[in-house]
Amino acid sequence: MKSIAELQEVFNRYLNKQSFRNQPEELYIPFQYILSLGGKRMRPTMVLLGCEMFSHDAEQALPQAMAIELFHNFSLIHDDIMDKAPLRRGKPTVHEKFNNNTAILSGDVMLVYAYEYLLENSKEKAEQLIRLFNKTAIEVCEGQQFDMNFENDNRVSVNDYLKMIELKTAVLLGCALKMGAIMGGANEDDTNRICEVGRKLGIAFQLQDDVLDSFGDEKKFGKQPGGDIIQNKKTMLLIETLEKATEEQLKVLKFWMDKKEFEPKEKVKAIMDIYYELNIRDIAENEILRYYEEAMLTLDEIDIPEIGKTEIRNFAKSLLVRES
Repeated sequence: MKSIAELQEVFNRYLNKQSFRNQPEELYIPFQYILSLGGKRMRPTMVLLGCEMFSHDAEQALPQAMAIELFHNFSLIHDDIMDKAPLRRGKPTVHEKFNNNTAILSGDVMLVYAYEYLLENSKEKAEQLIRLFNKTAIEVCEGQQFDMNFENDNRVSVNDYLKMIELKTAVLLGCALKMGAIMGGANEDDTNRICEVGRKLGIAFQLQDDVLDSFGDEKKFGKQPGGDIIQNKKTMLLIETLEKATEEQLKVLKFWMDKKEFEPKEKVKAIMDIYYELNIRDIAENEILRYYEEAMLTLDEIDIPEIGKTEIRNFAKSLLVRES
C-alpha cells in the first residue's frame, strides 16, 4: 500500500510529463501558471488513494486524477475572479497577473481538458465516470451560487452554511475518492461509502480552512489574513458570532460589516477580538472533530483489510492539526 506522500509523488511525476498546446500562448500561459503554483495536490492524490485501496494499482487512475486536478484549478480561477481574491497559494491569482477575460477563457479550456483525461483508459467505466463528474460539477456550481447568495443574506444559518460548503468543496473530495474506487474495481456499496467519507472529510477540511483564514499564519497558509472577514463572508465563524454576540458586540459587528471604506487590518482586529471573546475557534474546531469522527465511522463499514484504510486515516488525522 503506497503512502499519501508516495502517491503525491506519483501524481507530480505524471503532471510534469503532461504537454498542453501552447498556441495561442495568451490562453495557455495562465493555464500553466496556476498549475505551477503547486499545492498539496490533495484531490488528485485522493483519486489515486481510492484506487490503491481497492486494487493496489493507483497508477491506472492517473488520467482521472489529472481530470480532477484540472477541474479543481478551473474552479479556483473562476472563484478567485468572483471573490476578487488577490492571492492564491501566496502568489497573484490568475486574473490579477493577467486579466479577467484571459483568466475566464483559460479556465474554460482547463475544463475541456479535464474531460479528455477523464475518458482516458476508462473503457466500460466511462459512462459511470462522466455521470459522477457531471453530478459533482453541477453541485460545485450550486455551492458557489449559494456562497454568492449569502453575501447579501443576513438570515444564513449554520446548517445553510454547512450545506453550501458540502456542495462547493466537499463533494469534489468525495468524487475524487469514489472515482479512484471505481477505477480500482470497488463494488457499488463501497464506492458510495468512500464517497461519503470524502464528503465528511471535505466539510472538515473547509471548516479548518475557515479557521486558518482568521487564525492561521499567513506565511504557512499562503492567503491574505482575515480575507473572509474583510469580505464579510458568511463563514461558520461569522454566523456563530452573529448568533451569540451581545448587543454591544452586534453593534461593533454591524459597524464594520456596513462600513464601505476601512483599513483592512483594523476591521480584522475588531472582529477577531469578538471571535476570541466568544470562543468561536473552539466551536468551529468541535464541529471539525464531529465530521472527522463521522467519516471514520463510515470508513469502518468498508469491507477491505484494515491496512488498506491506514493512509486515509492518517490523512484525516492531519486535518485536525493542519497549519496551512
